[in-house]
Parts: sequence; C-alpha cells; structure tokens
Amino acid sequence: MSRGTSAARTAIGVSVAAVILACMAAASGVSRAERAQTLCSGITITIRDSSENSFVSGEDILEYIASGYGKVEGVPINDIDLKKMEDMLSSRSAVLKSEVYCTKDGLLNVSVVQRKPIMLLNKDGQGFYADKSGYVFPVKPGRGSDVTVIEGSIPVDFAGAGNGMAAEGREREWLVQMTGVVEYIHRHRNWAGKIDLIHVRQNGDLVFTRKEGGEKFVFGKPVRTEEKFGLMDCYCSTIVPAKGENFYKVVDVRFEGQIVCR
Repeated sequence: MSRGTSAARTAIGVSVAAVILACMAAASGVSRAERAQTLCSGITITIRDSSENSFVSGEDILEYIASGYGKVEGVPINDIDLKKMEDMLSSRSAVLKSEVYCTKDGLLNVSVVQRKPIMLLNKDGQGFYADKSGYVFPVKPGRGSDVTVIEGSIPVDFAGAGNGMAAEGREREWLVQMTGVVEYIHRHRNWAGKIDLIHVRQNGDLVFTRKEGGEKFVFGKPVRTEEKFGLMDCYCSTIVPAKGENFYKVVDVRFEGQIVCR
C-alpha cells in the first residue's frame, strides 16, 4: 500500500467520523430544543402505599406543590427543578419520600411513600403521630391508623415538633424510649394488640390499660423495658391463675425484681 493511499484512507476515516459526530450533535440539539419547548401539561400523583395508610391524599400533594414550589403547569419541563420539588415534598408532614420525573408527553409524575406511625400522642386536645424514627406529624380529620395511643403529660412540645423531629435533649430522648416500649409491645404476642392505652402521669410514670382485664399496670419511666414486661408476663402467667381475673386493681412493676399488687 502506498503512502498516498494510506493517507487518503485516513482522511476518509476522519471525514466519516466527523460526519457521525455532527449528526449526533444535530440530533442531540433537536432533542434538547424539543424538550425546552415541551410544556408541563399536567400532574399525575401516585400514593404508593395508599392501601396501608391514608395520611396523604393527591389533593395534599397538589397543595404542597402549589404552596411550596409554585406553578408548574404550562412551564417548560426543562425549567422544573425536580430535585428541589422532591426535597420539598419529602419534608412535608406524613411524606416519607418522593420521586418526581417528567415524561416526554409533558406530564409531571409524582410518586409518594407515606410515613408509617407506631403511636398516636394525645395531649391537651391535640393529636400527633410519631414513627419509629421519632418524626412527629399532625393528625388530620378523617384519616387515621390503628396504633398504640399515648395520652396525658407527654413531655413533647408539639409546637416545636409538629412537623418534624422533637427538640434535642429530653424530648427526643423520651420519644426514643417510648419507641422502644411501643415496638416491644408490637413484637411480642403476649402484648401485641392487647394494650388499649398508655397514660403518662405528671411525674413521667407510664400506666398501661389492657383491652382485657381490669388491672392497671404501673410501668414507671420508659426504661428497663424488657425486664418490666417480664414481670408483667409473670403476673399474667402465675398470679392471675392463682387469684383469678380482676382480683387486683393495680399491678406495679416499677421496682427491680418486684411485683407489687394492690
């Protein structure tokens, strides 16, 4: 092969590559131009766990977008900040996480997963849910979940934790401790679904009311959880069979290794 022929082939190769790159660039440019001209034609919302929970509705999501992000319909989809919208939605009330994306037809697709509460906190006529991470969000009329109810002198300022984490320190520590108590109840068949109510006394002691049986269990502070439930199990398996149901009205398990019945 002559040097001239080789050079000619090289030139042809370079020219072909240049044409391919030019075509790709042109195609990419058209795609970007078309995308820039595509306007948001509407919003579709999917609540992925709606069969399990009902804390967030499609109307709520539309309201959050309108108030927390702004107008999107009629806006070029290239101008919609999807990450900003996801962050905004994921910070709202009962929304655990969200995914937002646009399709080529101009639709803004919003997919949402809700938080899963484990307890309902009632204090001074206000109701708030808390999930296992300690995140607190308000109860909305007509929407609810069958979870453990806690009432009384709850040491959490709902004004500060009404849409997020409780204040660091004593409040957050108490919620963490209560999460341990409630999760223990849910995990153990002797108690799952059998605690009707947890009342918090002014001194911080917890008092349990069972759905069956008239006894009230004075649990004390939400510490030494496993040990105290062990004492309650012992009461139910040994003392109740010996004395009969409702023989005692109060069962106190606050003290280490002791069951005090009255």
